[in-house]
Amino acid sequence: MKPPFRKILIANRGEIACRVIRTARRLGIRTVAVYSDADADALHVRDADEAVRIGPPPSAQSYLKIEAIVAACKETGAEAVHPGYGFLSERAAFAEALKAAGIVFIGPEPEAIRAMGDKIESKKLAQAAGVSTVPGHLEAIKDAEAAVGIAHKVGFPVMIKASAGGGGKGMRIARTDAEVREGFQSATNEAKSSFGDDRVFIERYIEEPRHIEIQVLGDGHGNVVYLGERECSVQRRHQKVLEEAPSPFLDAKTRKAMGEQAVALSKAVKYRSAGTVEFIVDKDRNFYFLEMNTRLQVEHPVTELVTGLDLVELMIRIAAGEKLPFAQKDVKVQGWAVEARLYAEDPRRSFLPAIGRLTRYRPPVGDGIRVDTGVYEGAEISMHYDPMIAKLVSSGRTREEAIDRARAALDRYEIDGVGHNLDFLAALLALPRFREGRITTNLIAEEYPQGFKGAPATEADRHLLAALAAAFQRRLAERDAMIDGQLPGRRLQVATDWVVRLAVEGADPLDLPVSIQPAEHGYDVTGGGHVVALRGEFAPGTMLFDGTANGEPCAARVSRHGIAWRIARAGRSVEAQAVSADAARYLALMPKKVAPDLSRFLLSPMPGLLVSVAVKPGQEVKAGEPLAVVEAMKMENVLKAPQDGRVAVVHANAGDSLAVDQKILEFA
Repeated sequence: MKPPFRKILIANRGEIACRVIRTARRLGIRTVAVYSDADADALHVRDADEAVRIGPPPSAQSYLKIEAIVAACKETGAEAVHPGYGFLSERAAFAEALKAAGIVFIGPEPEAIRAMGDKIESKKLAQAAGVSTVPGHLEAIKDAEAAVGIAHKVGFPVMIKASAGGGGKGMRIARTDAEVREGFQSATNEAKSSFGDDRVFIERYIEEPRHIEIQVLGDGHGNVVYLGERECSVQRRHQKVLEEAPSPFLDAKTRKAMGEQAVALSKAVKYRSAGTVEFIVDKDRNFYFLEMNTRLQVEHPVTELVTGLDLVELMIRIAAGEKLPFAQKDVKVQGWAVEARLYAEDPRRSFLPAIGRLTRYRPPVGDGIRVDTGVYEGAEISMHYDPMIAKLVSSGRTREEAIDRARAALDRYEIDGVGHNLDFLAALLALPRFREGRITTNLIAEEYPQGFKGAPATEADRHLLAALAAAFQRRLAERDAMIDGQLPGRRLQVATDWVVRLAVEGADPLDLPVSIQPAEHGYDVTGGGHVVALRGEFAPGTMLFDGTANGEPCAARVSRHGIAWRIARAGRSVEAQAVSADAARYLALMPKKVAPDLSRFLLSPMPGLLVSVAVKPGQEVKAGEPLAVVEAMKMENVLKAPQDGRVAVVHANAGDSLAVDQKILEFA
């Protein structure tokens, strides 16, 4: 079969660019990558047939530069452009510029993008199409005081939202007048910096909400279908973390009603291509239109896995003028799929973005496991773009099987060199609330009100972690003994009794005496009334144990840190030292490290841009008062005074680039 296009350009980067390249290659279409200076060695550049430099690292000077993308198309002869998601994917001006240049946009018509890209106008269109909408004030708000008045009319709590927003940017929840004023200012600033449009509006905030979205497909011949739903309720700061298809909450009646409303809205704007209609759903299954994303979603793989369809291929074929090859009655959803977003961030430090080089990167493989990534071992996570490393997607015949496969795969994911959220994702998948399907968009805030500190460990968990540390220490000792035994007159004995000191998060170190004996393909570890039979590979340099514990599958990430082992499994990460009984007694006598007192400093919690400083030396401040605003990954973070005090010194100025823990202010 003749390919729909001879050559397409992907106006994006990272995992989505690599994802589009895979489908294009399968269809026999040549691909062109574009890249900034920061991405010269990126995976999407390596994977494409051709690559064109489009500018320096800042997005505004490269990936958001319409004329550079059009020029790259002309230079390479690309007939069409796939925009991926983010960047220019929902810019009507981009689609219009391509059309003017005679280049096909693999997406909807500019009119549909413009209609759905404005959150205020899209809600008016939804109402006209008979789609349920959230009560609110669908006009741009002029100032903070007007916002307060509108909030009282709509009724607290309210959501302040950017009209041109998306991806969680320009959104704030407010429950008081003061929060409305602060939220209005932050949402306005964030909207202006992210979208170049500072208009915001207000709508009622739905309590106990679920975020459920409908995938739609429309061709250029008037046909529109929906491909079921995705449950996207597990979010942090309005950013999705886990997604699944189908939703464990919807019944057939609600699913059909949501799908039909999504199709009605799509037809109202003559939608062509893949798109997503997002709804907020309350505890009684009442649903309300949120927005329509006129592009491919980050979480599209879960829909692909339960429908057997390639959404990127369908987008390409629709753009080439082909009709949808199936009707609504032909759409079948089978099995379950779960997606976990793997980010370079530190969950134990309020999810601060992490940058650096991936010194080790080995994604897991196995039945029902798919990994969409845009990095490789040795690649760099840049401060200039979204810190996503990969999307781990699992599928199974049932929801339980899909979740279990995802949990096991996360334990087999080898990453080093940058901070990451593997433990956090594993802990979320193990939460009873999640496994039972009792989830809302507030799940993370409710389960971790003091921040994420690792999954709780039972006594059995601690003994398993101790057994793993003892086994790897024993294997290391055996290797040393073998090397030493080759020297004349030397024979080193390998100990069988150890004390494993576990550094458990939030608690004093725990000493667990164990005895270890070799067994076929592993070790038997005994201690504290527990026997752990470990079978598998224990090479100290592997960074991964993938075997069994007492006959059950067991995987753990294991790495050497000084004289200790760092072991991560099932959402828990511990440091463990396996030493002799004498050494354990000496370690217990060592003085504890005392962290320096940094309470008189306001430190930058992340690498980013200091947008503003709201105070001056000598100024008195009250607890909770805004002190500074730091922007990182296009998100504004308001830093507030932890307690009453007086500013002594201002160490940084607006416009400065900050490192993690860099001093901003010093208190008297």
